[in-house]
Amino acid sequence: MGAMPQPDLHEKLAAILGICQKMNSERDLGALLDLIAREATSLLDCDRASIFLLDSDRNELWSKVALGSEEILRFDARRGIAGTATQTGQTINVKDAYSDPRFYNAIDGQTGYRTRTVLAVAVRNQRGEIIGAFEVLNKRLGVFTGRDEEALDALASHAAIAIETAQLIGELRRSQDELVQQNAHLWREVESKYSSHGIIGTGHRIQQIVRLIERIRDSLVNVLITGESGTGKEQAAKALHYTSPRARRPFVALNCAALPDTLVESELFGIEKGVATGVNSRLGQFQKADGGTLFLDEIGDLSLSAQAKILRVLQERVVERVGGRTTLPVDVRLLAATNKDLEVEIAKGTFREDLYYRIKVIHIHMPPLREIREEVPLLANHFLKEYCREMGRAPMEFAPEVLRKLVNAPWPGNVRQLRNEVMRLASCARQNVIAEDDLLEGIPTPEHAEPAAAPLRMQSLKKAVEEVELRMIQQALKETRNNQQQAARLLGLSRQGLINKMKRYAIAG
Repeated sequence: MGAMPQPDLHEKLAAILGICQKMNSERDLGALLDLIAREATSLLDCDRASIFLLDSDRNELWSKVALGSEEILRFDARRGIAGTATQTGQTINVKDAYSDPRFYNAIDGQTGYRTRTVLAVAVRNQRGEIIGAFEVLNKRLGVFTGRDEEALDALASHAAIAIETAQLIGELRRSQDELVQQNAHLWREVESKYSSHGIIGTGHRIQQIVRLIERIRDSLVNVLITGESGTGKEQAAKALHYTSPRARRPFVALNCAALPDTLVESELFGIEKGVATGVNSRLGQFQKADGGTLFLDEIGDLSLSAQAKILRVLQERVVERVGGRTTLPVDVRLLAATNKDLEVEIAKGTFREDLYYRIKVIHIHMPPLREIREEVPLLANHFLKEYCREMGRAPMEFAPEVLRKLVNAPWPGNVRQLRNEVMRLASCARQNVIAEDDLLEGIPTPEHAEPAAAPLRMQSLKKAVEEVELRMIQQALKETRNNQQQAARLLGLSRQGLINKMKRYAIAG
């Protein structure tokens, strides 16, 4: 019986083209290697086919042991006929494997297979670099021919492109998976941090705030957070956001007091390109917070014009950029904070009453630290632990006398000032126990406060009022370390109003 007729070159090229189309649609490396091996055995009428890929870091060749197998065969890249093809870049056609000194028969020993004929070619990427070898074994009838060599070489060049593409996609998927895992880990950290709302305190007043946040976290109502500077208003806002259904959407914070009146509207609502020379289009904070939460700190410092526009956004759920002619829908939960008494501001005509009731659906008041001194040890130790963790230092603690001074200090800057003081003490401490010697200039304590005012003597009402004003201004300046803006807020005055009174009473700025 004669040998089966061999397909001509044109038929083989057509078959290779069909195989290439199949390879280009496969993106999983393992499935691609199986596909190439399966198609090569059919095309070249042989028993087995393998793609050996070069691991240049370990100088090894690796391949799947069999089709669909997860078992990986690895060996030294300098050994065997596949290794020789990889090292030299030559096409190697062996008619009797066991008589060829390059043949590595240990692989047959591992797999239990008997190799007779071998054809191997180098696999090169688009840059001409050898990335492995393509090997076929045991021609079913006779030996591998010159046409087989050409067909395998053509198939190898197309296979290299598909393999590199699959490897790149695999790396991208792994990177994406890593990013997803890192993102999930970061969110677990955020959610863990705010699962207790990030608000430290075991006393009745703090726990009332925590319970209120728990009750309203799933609601979309606007919340007004009041309290002196440094009491943790933004912390409360973050707790509301990160424990709400909007937790994975943006949390955008804006300090209204830090913005000049001329920039408030463009910052809040955005600006269209070309409003002025050199101005580019820019998103406003409402659009940046779309789907999430917008926290407006010091909302009491906004101009009446900006207040009116915020009211419109809350009513109509749309924004209009500065210089724009169309409205843009936004879905934002508004949290606002202030250290002012907004009802006093309404009476003075500097804050809109209708906006006040819009933002104050729920009211949270953060107490000053001097009113919750029982929380100072817990807070101080929390900040100290946080410092040690961030700086990689061994655990530290406060000496009892230092902790007593912390508890008794006036803390005009509230929790923020306490945190900064703890960080300063921790960084200056010579040992792991923070002692009185580490206080340097020392924590301000009631012992250093001004002596109590003498009882009022009989005098004119005007004179008495002036004395009270003088003392209050001096005290406010002392508590704020001569920060006129903060002192004015404590006194319920504008900064210019405070400056005028300081000039009147000859108080040095």
